[in-house]
Amino acid sequence: MTAAPPGPAVARDDDELAEFGYRPELKRTLGTFHTFAAGISYISILTGTFQLFYFGFASGGPAYWWSWPMVFAGQFMVALCFAELAARYPVAGSIYNWSKKVGNPHIGWLAGWMMLLASVVSIAAVALAYQLTLPQISSAFQIVGDGTGPYDTATNAVLLAAVLILFTTLVNAFGVKLMARINTAGVFLELIATVALIVLLAVNVVRGPEVVTDTAGTGTGQPFGYLGAFLVASLASAYVMYGFDTAASLGEESLDPSRNAPRAILRAIVASFVLGGLILILALMSVSSLKGGKISTDGLQYVVLDVLGPTAGKAMLWCVLIAVTVCALAVHTAAVRLAFAMARDNNLPGAARLSKVSPRFGTPVLPTVIIGVLALAILLVNIRQPQIFTVVTSIGIIMIYLAYLLVTGPMLVARLRGRWKPAEGKFSLGRWGLPVNILAVLWGAGMTLNLIWPRAAVYNATAPHHWYLRWGAVLFVGAIALGGFTYYWFVQRHRTGVLAEHAAAPAAPEQPAAPKEVAAR
Repeated sequence: MTAAPPGPAVARDDDELAEFGYRPELKRTLGTFHTFAAGISYISILTGTFQLFYFGFASGGPAYWWSWPMVFAGQFMVALCFAELAARYPVAGSIYNWSKKVGNPHIGWLAGWMMLLASVVSIAAVALAYQLTLPQISSAFQIVGDGTGPYDTATNAVLLAAVLILFTTLVNAFGVKLMARINTAGVFLELIATVALIVLLAVNVVRGPEVVTDTAGTGTGQPFGYLGAFLVASLASAYVMYGFDTAASLGEESLDPSRNAPRAILRAIVASFVLGGLILILALMSVSSLKGGKISTDGLQYVVLDVLGPTAGKAMLWCVLIAVTVCALAVHTAAVRLAFAMARDNNLPGAARLSKVSPRFGTPVLPTVIIGVLALAILLVNIRQPQIFTVVTSIGIIMIYLAYLLVTGPMLVARLRGRWKPAEGKFSLGRWGLPVNILAVLWGAGMTLNLIWPRAAVYNATAPHHWYLRWGAVLFVGAIALGGFTYYWFVQRHRTGVLAEHAAAPAAPEQPAAPKEVAAR
């Protein structure tokens, strides 16, 4: 979308990078819409809402819709903090570098570690969404069995997801320009399809907006009544509205990132809130019946086919498929930039190789491939575990919320100690910074607790019942955090430091002024 940038603009952006001790290696080719597209494709309204509507509706009834504005309000506080950080620190691996700057290198490493593994898990979780859409477009996509066997769906999901992960790996390996073109085109189509879907649902409404007060009796038998059901259902919204920091993670490949990234972050989350909220409420208002099991199992895919009919409905599902594709692509891209940022600080095993930028493609190829392989490995556990999708998704989101907390928490401490200084002349919260930061931390802590709570309704709702599925999130996240930090503390932290090949060139010493010639007498 942006032509080759003028030399002085790139030089100014690179001068900002040199202040952090790094020399410029990634090519600055991304314009304003590219950075916005990166953030909104990671959130990906059509991916998240279509992937998780069934869970929210089944857990909390139509009234689960209220979790959407609730999650937006909390995440918007986080996004405002991130916008300030993006203006101050426009560097790759946003979460890692931000927590390192406002906290310390140890917190930075833990945040980067959690975010990196969460991103790998998220690639697998997003790729599994192919199974929720493709077989509804055509039964030909149910390659394994006919979908009625106990493991047909789970195994087929792995097969379809593997194809998507191979695609995102290849695209990211061939450079950011190709990724940006595909991502931008995909986001453009997704936005058009989203608006079209909103209009089509709106002209087919059969009930009023008061539908969002219907709990469908989901609070019955809950220890906290409907509040307990609502907290479970709210995970469907919490699983969608994150990833807006991706706009900043591409800071070293963007033009004027300290100004464009904050705007992209806020625009992405606001646009996602408005469009996603309209889709959800209009779906509830337009579906022919709120009774029956289909809406609780097939979710928005069922609603679209029910309201629009098979022809228009399947056309819309193809658009959802595009959204899932660019979402997985954006998550993979962000993970690669984070791995590169940590590796050039010698904060990962094999850092010298992981941080090497291909002179031909202008991107770190090795971490691209490794991340793709790890995401494929995570998929393998899904083959004979039909419930693993919820566990895999939850683990990824919990680690992302924890990584966000490792940014907003130290940032709050820095504010209270008077150490936080926003970028001069750029995005700043001013006197609102402290209350916004406090709300961001409280929200992050509360939702993390809600996410990790080992409830059967979330992690092991149907047979086969296994204790490790119910406690999987607690055990896995705990092992990742404790095991990873133990390795860092005893091994990696003694090696930390910007690798010589990535360090900014030392500033040339000032030359003494030449002595004035003494006039001849």
